Parts: sequence; C-alpha cells; structure tokens
Amino acid sequence: MSSALDDFHAVIPAGGAGTRLWPLSRAARPKFLLDLDGSGRTLIQQTWDRLHALVPAERIHVVTGAPHAEAIREQLPDLVDVLVEPSPRNSMPAIGWAAAVVRSRDPEAVIGSFAADHVISDETAFGAAIAEAVATARTGLVTTIGVTPTEPSTAFGYIRAGAALDVPGASTALAMEAFVEKPDAQTAEEYLASGAYTWNAGMFVVKADVLLQHLERLQPTLHAGLARIATDPATLDATWPTLTSIAIDHAVAEPVSLEGGMAVVPATFGWDDVGDFAALAELRGSDPGTLFVDASGLAVSTDDTLVAVLGLDDVVVVRTPDAVLVTTRALSQRVGELPKTLRSLGRTDLV
Repeated sequence: MSSALDDFHAVIPAGGAGTRLWPLSRAARPKFLLDLDGSGRTLIQQTWDRLHALVPAERIHVVTGAPHAEAIREQLPDLVDVLVEPSPRNSMPAIGWAAAVVRSRDPEAVIGSFAADHVISDETAFGAAIAEAVATARTGLVTTIGVTPTEPSTAFGYIRAGAALDVPGASTALAMEAFVEKPDAQTAEEYLASGAYTWNAGMFVVKADVLLQHLERLQPTLHAGLARIATDPATLDATWPTLTSIAIDHAVAEPVSLEGGMAVVPATFGWDDVGDFAALAELRGSDPGTLFVDASGLAVSTDDTLVAVLGLDDVVVVRTPDAVLVTTRALSQRVGELPKTLRSLGRTDLV
C-alpha cells in the first residue's frame, strides 16, 4: 500500500439490478454479487481486491441497500464500514453520505467512487491511474478516470479532454472540457480518430470537503439532509426518503465540468462494465458443455441443462432454473426491457 495514498478512501456504491443481464442478474441478487467472468470471485469481490491492494480495509466504504447488505458482508468478510441505505436514492446521496462520513473522520481526505460491478484486468495500471487522480484531486479539482477507447463504441458516454495540467505526481492529468452523451456510430468513429476522447467509466476522485462544498452550492437541500445524517445517524430513516434522488453526474460532475473545475486522467487498464450479454460474450464465452453446431454466440446454463444451438449466428441463450432468454448479441442492450414487462404483468417473482 502506497504512502502516496495515505489520505485516500475508496467508496463502492453497490446498487442497481443489472437488468440487461436478466435472467442471470435479478433484483435480489444483482450482477455485482455474481461471478460473471468465471474468475471464482464475484464482481464486488474483484472490486474489493483491487482497492484493498491500494488502501487498508478501514478505508474502503460500501454503500448499499438493505436487501443486499447481508450478502455483501458474507462476500467481503474483512469489510469494516458498510452504509445501508433505507431505500434507493441514486448515486449522489450514496456517495455524498460516504463523503460526509469520511470528512467527519478526516477533513483532508480524498475519496474515490468506483462501481461494484466492473471488471479491470490490469490492476497495476489501475493503481497508477488512481495515484495520479488522487494527486490531481488534492489541488481541488474533481477528477475522473477516462478509459482509453479500444473501439468506436456507442454504448458509453465520452469525456473530451483539453490541455495538460501541471500537477506534481500526475503527469498525464488533463483539463476536462466536457462530458458527451453516447454517440451514434459515425460520431464514435470521429471521437476515436481524434484521440481527444475517453470513455466515461463513472469513476470520480475528489477531496471529500470539495465534493460536499459543490453539493452545498448546487444541491443545498440534499447537502443539508446528508449533513444531518452524518451528524446524527439516528435521523437516517426519517431524513433519507426526503433526499433528492439524483446521479452524481447530474448533481455535481456535469455542472462543475462546465465551470472548468474538473480534470481527467486517461488510463488503459482493461476495463469492462459488463453492461450486457454482448460484453459478457467477449469477457467469458459460452459455458463448458454447451453445444454449437454451425452457429456462434453465447450460451449460459446455470442448472447444467444442455443448451444446443444449430445454425444461428450471434445468438444469446441463457438458461436459469426459472427462465430462458433467447436473443441476439445485437439486441443485448434491449434485454432490460424484459424485467419491466414482467413487472407490468405482475411477475415480480422473476425479476
């Protein structure tokens, strides 16, 4: 563990249901609790592993909902600090709550927020990027990690970078000019060719005090509620439902970027958000024992049922004990529509 990170705390917001990976991912057991890549470690365990390589356990803070808290504690036996939300309120209340708790313990602390359900293959490069982001955040900038694109993807938002910053210990840090939404295919090609854009992986590194100052200015009601909870935890149940439900991107990152208050550290460390079955197919391939004849795609069977595919290309077949999904890789982004439809039909037992 590096002394350069002595003031750094890692925050893991663990929420969401991963609906585009239904029926593998369910509300009761979302994708961060699953071993999706066949590594033997679930996604949240992998997140813990790479962060614990940088900081001690007491400086890793998980924020999650009550339905998942017990499973997380079971999967992360060394976890010291878990903050349990009474109900989902999006990422800003979760990260803001952790920031308020961390600041109360260390007013100079830098926090980093990292999703619980991403895969990163090069942990050494990841650690180097975090060290540069922490050095940049100490200057007062809200800093994000920009993942170097490997293809002209239309599945991710992008970050447009500007001039180099002169930050000791952060030789690659750049001024951030703007977040841009998911592009069409032609625009994505242009972004890739320009070299000025990175993927937005939703990783934010910032001094806890700076984040809360921005929040007080931009979302004063939310800030006041979080301050109340941090000061008096007994008010959590009464205060939490009154908090604004908003993502950190909309609450702080986007407005601060327009003010010139953000930086980006470009990095390459084999990142994958495992966002749909097309991504999962690239990550792990089909289960052993599945059968493809004159066919291609992804087949997953969680109950040892043989899945055989004949004469179909780029197919996705997923079998669980209570559901079967058949689609194509091209339509993977639409799988999230199925749980919504099931809810509308009253089949909440399947979501």
